[in-house]
Amino acid sequence: MPETACINAQGRLEIGGCDTVELAGEFGTPLYVVDEETLRASCRAYQDAFSPCRNKRLLFASKAFMAPAICRIVMEEGFGLEVVSGGEIFAALHAGAPMETLSFNGNNKSRDEIETAMELGVGRIVADNFSELALLQEVAHSMGKKAEIMIRVTPGIECHTHEYIRTGQSDSKFGFDLAQVDEAVGLILNNYKSLTLTGLHAHIGSQIFEVEAYRDEVAILTGLMAHIRDKHGLRLGEMNVGGGLGIRYVESDDPPSHYDMAKAILDSLDENCKKHRLDKPTLIVEPGRSIVGTAGVTLYTAGAWKQVPGGTRYLSVDGGMADNPRPSLYQAKYEAVVADRAGAEKTEKITLAGRYCESGDVLIKDAMLAPVDTGDTICVFNTGAYNHSMSSNYNNALRPAAVLVKDGQAELIVRRETFNDLVSHQIIPDRLKGQMAKSHGCCASCNCHPL
Repeated sequence: MPETACINAQGRLEIGGCDTVELAGEFGTPLYVVDEETLRASCRAYQDAFSPCRNKRLLFASKAFMAPAICRIVMEEGFGLEVVSGGEIFAALHAGAPMETLSFNGNNKSRDEIETAMELGVGRIVADNFSELALLQEVAHSMGKKAEIMIRVTPGIECHTHEYIRTGQSDSKFGFDLAQVDEAVGLILNNYKSLTLTGLHAHIGSQIFEVEAYRDEVAILTGLMAHIRDKHGLRLGEMNVGGGLGIRYVESDDPPSHYDMAKAILDSLDENCKKHRLDKPTLIVEPGRSIVGTAGVTLYTAGAWKQVPGGTRYLSVDGGMADNPRPSLYQAKYEAVVADRAGAEKTEKITLAGRYCESGDVLIKDAMLAPVDTGDTICVFNTGAYNHSMSSNYNNALRPAAVLVKDGQAELIVRRETFNDLVSHQIIPDRLKGQMAKSHGCCASCNCHPL
């Protein structure tokens, strides 16, 4: 739960000093709620955990929750931003982020995105493949710029996490295979004169529970940096180990702490730099989920019931896969509470179903909840990461609002969409308007039909 979560005098769930039932009434549901104190505490824990490392940069993987208010908070706590699209660059710019603190990642950056990044002075662009290297050179040369880049490698580490969020294995859509690195470095040094290679980047996956994976990743990257030094005469000054640390979604989860992760990385860096006689590179770490995941919850309103004879008891809520697609995508698990009776004993086994037209739209299967009535507020925990970011308008749903809570105050940081928002970018060609009007026996300019 968020650090400020408690049960107030009315027996309701309170977060950031705010009664969640009252939040649901004021802002509507579904509603994303972000606890500022938990968010800042996580940032500070990372800063403290990596404090033994003199040369480091901590970046927030903004894809976890890209909203300008969230960016402002993590920047105040000393983080830069990792971005993966032109839209995220624009949002970072809107948030006032210094462009030199950004790292631009992604496996298929467009020419427009690369040009924008170079025009704005984005600090690092991470090259993901050979075609992108060629495009980076072409764009930098045409703009008369020298682009500082890193190359992403796949270190061949397979983490014990869901295959859809596993990225460090050899057969991955991301990055250069280790066997391709020499060719990539040779191209940069000998052919691509508008590019400067500053270091190596790797990211081994998400929701990682084994710190040994980070230890192995650093060992591979330091060995590769030593090889590049010996073979190409190039001393690289930066190592980006990505992020991916897991969080506790359900009671049985036992993720490592920020400190466990940092110790594994820093110990391995010390050991392997000595082994390969390397000067320590600047260490870059890119946490996302473990920064904002636990800080966020989602509030829903309980709706219709269905009891399968002799089987499952379903309770539908007013959201689901459009505001949280993770259970449908890769069987993500969550825990929930009836916010109206947060301290009551959990005696009911209920499957929380979403409202969308998919059988797979189930938020939590066989959740244990206190007795719940239609109209109650349901709080699902640990939804700060990838819920707002991955939300959609499926079934023409309105994407939810988000509020930031602190010291009893709730501030809107993302407004709820309106029906006008849904159709604001949709166009009916004039010829179809005319045909519709004709079919109703009126003129093309008549407004008798809503279309």
